[in-house]
Amino acid sequence: MNPIQGIHHITAIASSPQANVDFYHNLLGQRLVKKTINFDDPHTYHLYYGDQVGSPGTIMTHFPWPNARRGVVGNGEIGASAYAIQPGSLGYWRARLAAHGVDMDDVQIRFGAEVLAFRDPDGMVLELIVDETARAPQPWLDGPIPAEHVLAGFHGVTLWEAQAEPTARLLIEQMGYQFVGQEGNRWRLRAASEAPGGYVDLLEQPGLGPGRMGAGSVHHVAFRVRDDAEEMAYQQAIRAAGFDVTPVRDRQYFHSIYWREPGGVLFEIATDPPGFTWDESVDALGSGLKLPPWYEARRDEIEAAVLPIDVKHVQREA
Repeated sequence: MNPIQGIHHITAIASSPQANVDFYHNLLGQRLVKKTINFDDPHTYHLYYGDQVGSPGTIMTHFPWPNARRGVVGNGEIGASAYAIQPGSLGYWRARLAAHGVDMDDVQIRFGAEVLAFRDPDGMVLELIVDETARAPQPWLDGPIPAEHVLAGFHGVTLWEAQAEPTARLLIEQMGYQFVGQEGNRWRLRAASEAPGGYVDLLEQPGLGPGRMGAGSVHHVAFRVRDDAEEMAYQQAIRAAGFDVTPVRDRQYFHSIYWREPGGVLFEIATDPPGFTWDESVDALGSGLKLPPWYEARRDEIEAAVLPIDVKHVQREA
């Protein structure tokens, strides 16, 4: 099998859909590439943000449940989701986040790279990691961020684990990752690819209890494969390794399988195709509420249930 190519997307839980759009689309400059619904809860949005076309490795998605209670991160969850930025961009982002009152930490050094941690409106921890190899696959140049400072897709995720070794073994033996180093209780692994989102960090924290899912929690992380055939091969291999893997689910813009890794984090494998442009042109991405065919007959009901969202065109700052 071809090794996993890195992260496909990250899906989180939010509260206010408007605050979510204002933060990710307007402040971070991630294009709202798809406005659809949670297929398992059709009265809730599923919002997708990414680069110009929603390239795999750039996609952050959210289920915004209004008035959802705040989550608490613990073992068995994703503690941080990281974007890559180019050298020279850290000062720009510190100033931009500060100007908008965003809660952020002091810059740290991790595996030789500068890391800036901050929080979204629901308290979810995000990081910017300086990476000299970072390049946005198809940057959204009509957004508010100057081209030299746009987020270059994901750097990776940090999984909080009671024990790092079982999860590392899954990533290495079943998913083709390579161990690249350790700093204290943080283990780092990398996908066998130069694509965005190549890193998975395991933060080993024995004795820390489990988290509580809610607004600001990451629901799952999805890893990318090239096509359906690769996904089916991984489904068989991961089942053979003793994991309870779901049947393939049609998510309209990709096909997915799910299982929980040994520490409890929900993993997904998603296919690159068909992508986000099969039902909207590139110029129109994110402009309409897109429903899967099996929900079209309920469009009036669904549109009445979800809150309206004002997606502003934010001018690029000088």
